[in-house]
Amino acid sequence: MALTPSNMIDLGSPAAPFSLPDPRTGKQVDLNELNPAKGLLVMFICNHCPFVKHIEAGLIQLGEDFRDSGIRIIAISSNDAIAHPADGPGEMALKNYPFPYLYDETQSVAKAYGAACTPDFFLFDAALKLVYRGQFDDSRPSNGLPVTGADLRAAMDLLLTGGAPLAEQKPSIGCNIKWRA
Repeated sequence: MALTPSNMIDLGSPAAPFSLPDPRTGKQVDLNELNPAKGLLVMFICNHCPFVKHIEAGLIQLGEDFRDSGIRIIAISSNDAIAHPADGPGEMALKNYPFPYLYDETQSVAKAYGAACTPDFFLFDAALKLVYRGQFDDSRPSNGLPVTGADLRAAMDLLLTGGAPLAEQKPSIGCNIKWRA
């Protein structure tokens, strides 16, 4: 399994606009209609990546724990579903995440965000300016550390309490996004 780090784009970068379908509901989700009270978490994930599978229960718990926090949570799959059918809309619709799981068929949203790997996390404040881009936590499929979401949770807690962004942000590590040829 190849290790790809996130790109660590500049803090303060604006959230890129998107309008993507949620295969579970058939509805379009548009950034301009989300109106996050406190912030927005955009996660690039997929179904087949061992790094995402490793933290899947943690992602679900994060979604449940922050459901009423004012931080909106969105997951996006941008992988080439022709080469990786497990990452396509049919399989995405079977997932039971407590947040929208959107399909980026053209991969334009992943490119606009500078996403590089799955999972890749982008946390924005209420003005949709980037305050965190980094890892979920230190756990990896092979290192035996528990999945806690500690890094991302700390960034979300700081956002909710008005604290400054974390000074140290470690890149996420995962499988590269499966780009179309």
